[in-house]
Amino acid sequence: MKFNKIIEQKRRASKLGGGQAKIDMQHLKNKLTARERIDVLLDPDSFMEIDAFAEHRCTNFELDKISGDGVIIGYGTITGRLVCVFSQDFTVMGGSLGEAHASKIRKIQDMALKLKTPIIGISDSGGARIQEGVDALAGYGNIFQRNVDSSGVIPQISVVMGPCAGGAVYSPAIMDFIFMVDKTSYMYVTGPDVVQAVTHEKISHEELGGAKLHSTKSAVCDARFKNDIDCLQQIRRLMDFLPSSNSSSPVMRETKDPGDRIEISLETLVPENPNKPYDMKQLIEKIVDEGDFFEIKPEYAKNIIICFARFEGRTVGIIANQPMHLAGCLDINASIKAARFVRFCDAFNIPILSLVDVPGFLPGTNQEHNGVIRNGAKLLYAYAEATVPKITIILRKSYGGAYIVMGSKHLGADINYAWPNSEIAVMGAKGAISVLYRNKSEKEIEDALSLYEEKFSSPIAAASRGYIDDIIRPYNTRDKVCKALAILENKKIQPEWRKHDNLPI
Repeated sequence: MKFNKIIEQKRRASKLGGGQAKIDMQHLKNKLTARERIDVLLDPDSFMEIDAFAEHRCTNFELDKISGDGVIIGYGTITGRLVCVFSQDFTVMGGSLGEAHASKIRKIQDMALKLKTPIIGISDSGGARIQEGVDALAGYGNIFQRNVDSSGVIPQISVVMGPCAGGAVYSPAIMDFIFMVDKTSYMYVTGPDVVQAVTHEKISHEELGGAKLHSTKSAVCDARFKNDIDCLQQIRRLMDFLPSSNSSSPVMRETKDPGDRIEISLETLVPENPNKPYDMKQLIEKIVDEGDFFEIKPEYAKNIIICFARFEGRTVGIIANQPMHLAGCLDINASIKAARFVRFCDAFNIPILSLVDVPGFLPGTNQEHNGVIRNGAKLLYAYAEATVPKITIILRKSYGGAYIVMGSKHLGADINYAWPNSEIAVMGAKGAISVLYRNKSEKEIEDALSLYEEKFSSPIAAASRGYIDDIIRPYNTRDKVCKALAILENKKIQPEWRKHDNLPI
C-alpha cells in the first residue's frame, strides 16, 4: 500500500508538470500544455504514456527533479492508425533537454522505427539544459542519428509550438515536415541577444525566426497556423494522406466521387490568350476527390504548387506550375521545393501527378549567380530517380529545359498526356521565329509563325514521336488520371545497387 501511494503521488506530479502556476502562464501565452496538445492530436482515450517516472541524474546546481523530466512520450492513434508521439513540456525547466529527456525521445523514436509507424514530435523547449553540459549535447546528437535512420522509412512530423533554438532546430530540419504556430513558435540557431552581441543588429524573436519568416522566406516551415488547436487538427488531416511506413500498403479512403466524373468547366479554365494567367489550384480542386487537397509550403515559391490529394481514394502527390506567379516559371526556390516533395513521395510509394504549364526557367543574373543550374538539377534528378507511378499532363505550354524537367517521358514518366491546345517546344513560337527569321520581312515572319505553331508547337509533333501517349480533352482529365493510376498500381522497378546516390545538394 505504501508503494502504491508513492507511485500515485509521482504519477500526479508527472501529470502536473511544472505546477499549476506555470500551466496558467502557458495558457496566458495562448499555448496549450504538452498533455493538452497530445489530447487534441490523438483520438480520444487512445494515448498510452511510457516513462512517466523518468528523472535526470544531474547533481549540479541543485537542479530540481520532476517526474517525466520535461517531455511526454507514448503512442496512440489518429483516425484509428497507430502513431508515436513526444511532446516537450515547457512548464518543466522550460522544456530544456538533458540526458533523461533525450533518452525518452530516443526511446519513442526507436519504438516508432520498430513498429514501422509515423512519429510526431511537438517542440516547445528552451534548448539544451546548461546544468547537464555535454550530456545534453550528446542527447541531441543521438536524436539526430535516429532522425537520419528513420528518414525514408517512417514519416517524421515536427510541430514547433514554442521556442526551438540552437542545436534543437536540427532534429525538425531532418524530419519530413515542419509546422509552426503564428506568434508563439520560433526557430533559430542563435537568438536575438546573441545576434545583437555579435553583429550589433537588433531584431525580435518574430523577425529572426517566427512562423511567418520561415513559411515565406527561409522555407524551413511547411505551413503555419493561427493557434495550437488549428495546427494539431491539420496534422491529423495530413496524416490521413500518409502511409505508416515505406513498406505499408498505399493509403486508401472511401469516396463517393466517381472516377469517370466529367468536368466541363475545365474546357474554359485556361484562357485562349497564352499570356493570361489562371489559378492552377482551381484545376486541382476540380479533378481530385471531393475537391480536397493538402498543400505543402503554400506561402513559399508560389510559382509551383505541391500537395497531397486523392483519386478514387488513392493518395497522390501533385506537383503543378502556378501561372498566377512568375507565369509558372521554374526557379531556384521552386526547384528545391518540388524536388524534396518528389523524393518524399517516392520514398513512401505515393504516385506523382505533374500538371505542367511552364514557359521555362526564370532568366536573370540573380538566378544564374545563385546556382539555378545546380538547384534546377535537383528537381530533374528527383524525377528521374523516382520509381513510383508517374503521370504527367501538359495543360498549356511546356518549353525548353523546363519541359524535360517537369516529369517528361524522357525522365521515366509512365503516362504522359497533353491537352489539345498545349504547346511543346524549345521555346515559344514568337521567340523561335525572332531567332530563325531575324532579318526577314514582316510577311515572311508572319507566315513562318503560323507554320512553326502548326509544325512544332502542337502536341501532335510530340505525340507522333511517342513522347505524349495521348491528347485528351480537358473535361476527361480526372477519368484519365484515375484509369492511369489503376493501370500503374503494381508498377515495380528495381534500381541498380548503390550505397547511396549523389544528389546535387
